[in-house]
Amino acid sequence: MARIEVSSHFALPPEKVWEQVQRPQLLQFVASPILGFVPKGGDFPAKWEQREYVAGLRAFGFLPVGEQVIGIEYQGEQPGGYKLRDNGRGGAISKWDHMMVVEPEGEGTRYTDRVDIEAGILTPIATAFARFFYTHRQKRWQELIAKDFAQLG
Repeated sequence: MARIEVSSHFALPPEKVWEQVQRPQLLQFVASPILGFVPKGGDFPAKWEQREYVAGLRAFGFLPVGEQVIGIEYQGEQPGGYKLRDNGRGGAISKWDHMMVVEPEGEGTRYTDRVDIEAGILTPIATAFARFFYTHRQKRWQELIAKDFAQLG
């Protein structure tokens, strides 16, 4: 197993960041254009519900690269912040356990993506991709914040 952690300071209150973390629309924006998630069996809800979702993965918006189980588990409000877990998996990746941590920091928020990955002999490759991907996601977060989430409607 491998773990990566990518963290950023956002100039927003934790409650605002937490509100956005719970939106599947945010996932679609911050993951693009690297990955797109096409829900199987209906659309994603407006707010994540605590259950498993199955999505087709599309690299660069068009190239099918398999399926991913998105396993939403609300850890809820914790002392000093919030946590949402995506206990996912898909294809050669037997474990993609992603914890989103939202904590107060100064006048804003410390947002952290922490991911535990198991993919057998592919774990080093999956881990390198995860580090790149979550760094990209946090840059996309910053774009959204700079435009007050206007891209999400």
